[in-house]
Amino acid sequence: MGQQFSEISDKLTQFIQEQKLFFVGTAAREGRVNISPKGMDSLRVLGPNRVIWLNVTGSGNETSAHIQECPRMTVMFAAFEGNPLILRLYGEAKVIHRNDPEWEQLLAHFNPIPGARQIFDLNVDLVQSSCGMAVPFYDYVEDRELLKNWAAKKGDDGIKDYWKQKNVVSLDGKETYVVEKSV
Repeated sequence: MGQQFSEISDKLTQFIQEQKLFFVGTAAREGRVNISPKGMDSLRVLGPNRVIWLNVTGSGNETSAHIQECPRMTVMFAAFEGNPLILRLYGEAKVIHRNDPEWEQLLAHFNPIPGARQIFDLNVDLVQSSCGMAVPFYDYVEDRELLKNWAAKKGDDGIKDYWKQKNVVSLDGKETYVVEKSV
């Protein structure tokens, strides 16, 4: 059943790399808890206690606002094929914006994705696995290209305008600094 580890093993790294979908959970000190589904080949394991993921432009920017106030983050994976498993990575994250010195170095770990907005750098302090026996089987068909196509059509200037309109504050009115630290 459930186990806890101090780091991500090679076996769990392989499991993570095979997943097409993961979920990110964050919360500020007050306000709403946010859980976001992620995909698009946007997560990399850089070591036994370090994971980064490339965040693309979306309708909100809750994760960024939360992490800048309270760095707690949980990333969860669930096996939808093969042996059952739920895997959670707990730790503290920081937001890397385009103007930050480490942006280019971390961005190099990913294939280009139009609308890339931030990179989250997670220092993992607890790895937890659980059975996942109640998670149903699902067949992966393909990635959706809608967000990539939308961002590519908007172009860099259009994306920046979108950030100004939709991504500068969270649902609870917390600043994301996406414009100030990325333009």
